[in-house]
Amino acid sequence: MNNGIFIIAHAPLATALRQCVLHVFPDAASSLAVLDVQPNTPTDESLATARLTMALLNAERTLILTDMFGATPCNVAQKLADGVSSRLVAGVNLPMLLRAITYRNESMDVLVARVLAGGTQGVMQVAVTAPQNQQRKKNDQNHDDHQQ
Repeated sequence: MNNGIFIIAHAPLATALRQCVLHVFPDAASSLAVLDVQPNTPTDESLATARLTMALLNAERTLILTDMFGATPCNVAQKLADGVSSRLVAGVNLPMLLRAITYRNESMDVLVARVLAGGTQGVMQVAVTAPQNQQRKKNDQNHDDHQQ
């Protein structure tokens, strides 16, 4: 499978996410395209740029990731995604994106499932423990600091 990943997000998030991915997977550059939607840029202009960028990605199938449902980047992405050769997932985060790159050679259905799982499993409350080598205060009654 030749799945491309296309991030469309508010500037500068798409480019920042790409840089994070390339830090971990430097060989993924050809599979990953981005569009930073600039403030005050007409939607038609962003859409034209998105179409060109997606064509340059030259992928059989494309997973489009956007930052927030209902915002301009998502609205642009919705006009690109056809549900067959391209799919759209909103709420992009780094764990989701790393899963997308890791499983980019899977079928589109499997890729979307893994991306959704990565996005939700990457969001969690992290337990806060006492700083290393410091004792607990005598009046501290919260003994739950190792629970997640």
